[in-house]
Amino acid sequence: MKLFGALAALLLLLGALAGAQQINIDALGMHNLTPGSGASIYQTSGVTGCAFCHPPHSGLGGVSPLWNQQYSKATYNPYNSSTYHQTGNSQPPLGVTSSLCLSCHDGTVAVGTNQAYGQAGMSGKWAPQDSFGKDLSSSHPFSLVLPMKDSIDLVSTLISGKTGDPLGKVKLINGNIECTSCHDPHVQATDTVAQEFLVRDSSSGQMCLACHDPNRTIQGQVNPLAGWDGSIHQTAPNKVATEARVGSYSTVALNACTSCHQEHNANGPSRLLRPATPGAPNLDPATQDCMTCHNGGTFVSPAAPNIMAEINKTGHLLPAGNNPHDAAEPGVLINNRHATCVDCHSAHASSAVSTFGPPPAIRISQSYVEGISATDGITVLNPAINQYENCLRCHGTGPGKQTLLIYGYAPARMVRLPDFLNVIPEFSANATSSHPVFHDRSSPLSQPSLRTYQLTITGQPSARTTGPRIFCTDCHNSEDNREFGGQGANGPHGSANSHILERNYQFSQAAVPGGVVTNLFPNPDLGLSGPYAMCGKCHDLSNVLANASWTKHSTHVGQDGFTCSVCHTAHGMGTTSPNDSGERLLNFDINVVGANGSYPISYNRGTGTCVLMCHQVAHNPDGSVSGGSKGLLQGKKK
Repeated sequence: MKLFGALAALLLLLGALAGAQQINIDALGMHNLTPGSGASIYQTSGVTGCAFCHPPHSGLGGVSPLWNQQYSKATYNPYNSSTYHQTGNSQPPLGVTSSLCLSCHDGTVAVGTNQAYGQAGMSGKWAPQDSFGKDLSSSHPFSLVLPMKDSIDLVSTLISGKTGDPLGKVKLINGNIECTSCHDPHVQATDTVAQEFLVRDSSSGQMCLACHDPNRTIQGQVNPLAGWDGSIHQTAPNKVATEARVGSYSTVALNACTSCHQEHNANGPSRLLRPATPGAPNLDPATQDCMTCHNGGTFVSPAAPNIMAEINKTGHLLPAGNNPHDAAEPGVLINNRHATCVDCHSAHASSAVSTFGPPPAIRISQSYVEGISATDGITVLNPAINQYENCLRCHGTGPGKQTLLIYGYAPARMVRLPDFLNVIPEFSANATSSHPVFHDRSSPLSQPSLRTYQLTITGQPSARTTGPRIFCTDCHNSEDNREFGGQGANGPHGSANSHILERNYQFSQAAVPGGVVTNLFPNPDLGLSGPYAMCGKCHDLSNVLANASWTKHSTHVGQDGFTCSVCHTAHGMGTTSPNDSGERLLNFDINVVGANGSYPISYNRGTGTCVLMCHQVAHNPDGSVSGGSKGLLQGKKK
């Protein structure tokens, strides 16, 4: 009786003090519901101070902490995801700390419904971020179904009941994660910046790292948090505006995990991703999560690369809400119109590229991203070693590939495999000829047009040699990319040019194969804005038109204006035929070139001749040409 009498006296004293003056923000903070305190969302004209939550006698449950708010009897939809190991429909038991918090925060019981005093008079309403409802699928999991299951991204001691917090502030409650593992409801400002009743300072992701370990290794398993230490999101000193709503702290590095993750009421049903600011409800959660900082604007200073500006040109198509990225999806993507940021970048490991290394090794902006082996097109490489391996997630053996008009005209090659969008055979070591993406393709044939150094977008020699290997991004890149002299982001996010090409590359077309060709460029501009600027990055076009590699280039390209694409494929020869050896990337566009009467389309490198019909001009087996206009036949053998 003495104990209860002392408790009652204490509660009454605190209630009186609360009514007389504001309790220090570091004591109850927003949980001080005293009228006039100015510190709370809700205020009460009835029970105040500690007695609002804790009656002196007869608390609910009959056990500590003598709870006063009526319990919620709601059934909750808990957190779940395809990579979540704590299976089972967890529900917080009545009387456990999490159920006490939810008796107010789930919104199903009126705040101030007291066991001891009845309904207290209340004013105010919940802020959206403080009312969770019954759907907890977008909040951090708690009250797990025990025993806790281990995972490579968790600290090794967690399943034995101890977090990795060096201060010992983040704790498991009876071996479980509960609200009070992270929150102390009596002290709002232990973290003086966030002031969210956290049990310790959470800047630089310290609270998250109490349970999540990015450096843990278990043989044969891939840690999805690997590469965090030293990554751009862990170290970036960029200032963050409050309006961005990406955490409580002043920089990207201090916000750390909370730059992208939201502990409660997150965007979407899994992985606690933040919604975009401003909102972008038509895009999937993984894409939205990146847009607040990478969509231009003034939220981050200095500004982060504006990736959305590139994508909004003609870029990789982002998935809508009905086709979201999932961390457990297969390495070979089924639908390649699904290119989210996280298919090509790991937000935990990505770093800014300051030095552009040689191909084919993947760059640090794509550290720890998945790839697909170019050997079989199936084996998942996690992480990818080479840049092209990441591209093969969509552009290799996966089904669902398609050509889309938004990317521009697509040639139809004379020699091609049934899955002509699978680039693996085109770049393989078995290809008769290809650009050297997968392999060193040094040719025994002379290549007099090759430059020593690739040109920048301003026409100057870059630091990159025209060596035996190139990147996919040496061609597929933004037209203003930083590596080759611009101010924009690097990579194939999007471009003002067709097919996400770094530079202009035009395609001759025809209404019918062999008929009149459109898009002719006689006496073409060989400079930066010309129709073959993409080829001119590595090839000296003046040398080409001087017939150094073939005697008819000046006639076909320079005089008559046919584009490179009529005769040459850009990637490589996935297969060959008796009529085309595939050397020098020669593979006619059969949308433009037609058969010459009964003769099939063919090419003979030894004689430098072809048999076909193009622009109403017949190329005959004996090397002669016939038909067409005088201009197109001028200078040709008759």
